[in-house]
Amino acid sequence: MINRIQELMQQVETLQACTLEEVEGLRIKFLSKKGIITELFNEFRSVPKEEKAQIGQALNCLRQAAESKINGMREALAESGAAAKSADVADLTRTPDPIGLGTRHPLSLVREQIIDIFSRVGFTVAEGPEVEDDNHVYSLLNFAPEHPARDMQDTFFIEKEIGVQKPSDILLRSHTSSVQTRVMLSQQPPIRVLCPGRVYRNEAISARAHCFFHQVEGLYIDKNVSFADLREVLLYFAKEMFGPETQIRLRPSYFPFTEPSAEMDISCDLCGGKGCSFCKGTGWVEILGCGMVDPNVLESCGIDSKVYTGYAFGLGVERITNLKYRVKDLRLFSENDVRFLQQFEGC
Repeated sequence: MINRIQELMQQVETLQACTLEEVEGLRIKFLSKKGIITELFNEFRSVPKEEKAQIGQALNCLRQAAESKINGMREALAESGAAAKSADVADLTRTPDPIGLGTRHPLSLVREQIIDIFSRVGFTVAEGPEVEDDNHVYSLLNFAPEHPARDMQDTFFIEKEIGVQKPSDILLRSHTSSVQTRVMLSQQPPIRVLCPGRVYRNEAISARAHCFFHQVEGLYIDKNVSFADLREVLLYFAKEMFGPETQIRLRPSYFPFTEPSAEMDISCDLCGGKGCSFCKGTGWVEILGCGMVDPNVLESCGIDSKVYTGYAFGLGVERITNLKYRVKDLRLFSENDVRFLQQFEGC
């Protein structure tokens, strides 16, 4: 694979385009979901463990080089087109007021930053459908039939026939763990995936809760994976996201699909862990849940729990965005208030 990456790097360095359409064609060829580089990232899952560091670094360099080259060509062609237009007659169809540049949504900014951090340690992105079935969302994840999360008060179930009140196993996913089950069912370890996406829960909308939000969940399964591995990767994430002085602590918790389970706090960066109103005087702020994958989950997905172990973690993108940008009302993320979004133009 390393020879293929080097050949593609040479191709990328010599890319040329005369029009914006040609630039877009190159972007689709190399960087789209079915592009050459994306396919290489998919093949990366099967790379031997001892080669992952070298090949992963080379893949990231290739993707960055392709993005830089294509963006540079696009900007150069756009500037030349603007210069040519300035010499023409004034465009009477333009609005009298200048149209301001848009900006990326804060949730998108944080989501991409989370993915970038974990991709540096070998995680690849996996995606799945938002409309799911009970088996992938609950049963395969060790949820008992009477578990309260299955109740209509928490989960949005979809009726099979309009106007017919019948129990249904079709629902809007309440967590992106359903993507993890699909990955475990379709491939054998080693597995190291990151599952970002939108999820839905039947909750009252308020400043602290919403009926839909965004998650990023991670799963790593291989031989001899330990809780110490989980702690180190989460400590690395916390320091990269919130700063090198950030400390973490893990508190015992319960999740049906992990055992043992824990919730992770980070030291409050406002008070340095001394205690303030933001951290409610504790010096710590909760950001995610995690744990070792329950052997029942591995066995239900066709993975031998006597040979393989793994860890999983899940965090809310809105939660991380709140901590990073001090946004106190979750509703601002979905109201499309231009005044709110303009605050992120420089991000």
